[in-house]
Amino acid sequence: MLRCYLIAAVSDVLAQVLMSVYAIAWHRTQVDADGQLMLASQRYGVVFVPAALIFFALWVLAVGYQVVSWRRSAGEARQQRNWLMAGGAAALVSFIAGGLIGAAGGVWQVVGGVALAGIAALPVGMGVAILKYRLYEIDRIISRTLGYAIVTGLLVTVYAGLVLLARQVFSANSPVAVAASTLAVAALFSPARRRVQRVVDRRFNRVQYDADRMVEAFADGLKDATDLDRIRADLTGVVSQTLEPTHVTVWTARGS
Repeated sequence: MLRCYLIAAVSDVLAQVLMSVYAIAWHRTQVDADGQLMLASQRYGVVFVPAALIFFALWVLAVGYQVVSWRRSAGEARQQRNWLMAGGAAALVSFIAGGLIGAAGGVWQVVGGVALAGIAALPVGMGVAILKYRLYEIDRIISRTLGYAIVTGLLVTVYAGLVLLARQVFSANSPVAVAASTLAVAALFSPARRRVQRVVDRRFNRVQYDADRMVEAFADGLKDATDLDRIRADLTGVVSQTLEPTHVTVWTARGS
């Protein structure tokens, strides 16, 4: 569904760009009664009607998916969707009420504008769900963003320093300086990213960091383990604590 929405959005943007280019190139620009610039003739309106229906259908499907996910979720996931759906419902009611009240005209337009302020309930609900219940895995997003930003800054600094240093050794315009610096930065990317990501995860994505440490400890314990029942119990415990599944089943092949 997300891919369909992105394809529809990109197609809509491309259609509008092509229409604008065509209108300007062939001098089809017009000015309406309000003085607004019209870049295309009215026959292009047939493009927007199907696009609006497609977007509306995708929005309905998205809301339906959230409702189904809310009914099937439990625990923290249910709390995430509670805040998300509560904020969305309040924003929808505010939008409809504000539009209907404002259509009456006069002083009711002011009342309708005040009612439209309730649309802020959606971002507020999303903010609570993100900050308190880690909606959209915000910890992972923050840690990955910080990790790559720090690595990029370090590599850019190293690259600039190596280029300046190499140019002092080689000729001023030698391509060897750029090539050597590029190879050095490429070799440093993977180890630098792993080390920086580990440090960032320890501060901003503690769940992932603790899970990695637990898996590493389990792998180290397997080196001296000989009791199959003990290994099975340890494996079940590690999987339960790191992945938090609703059910764990371990299958072992005996006699092999």
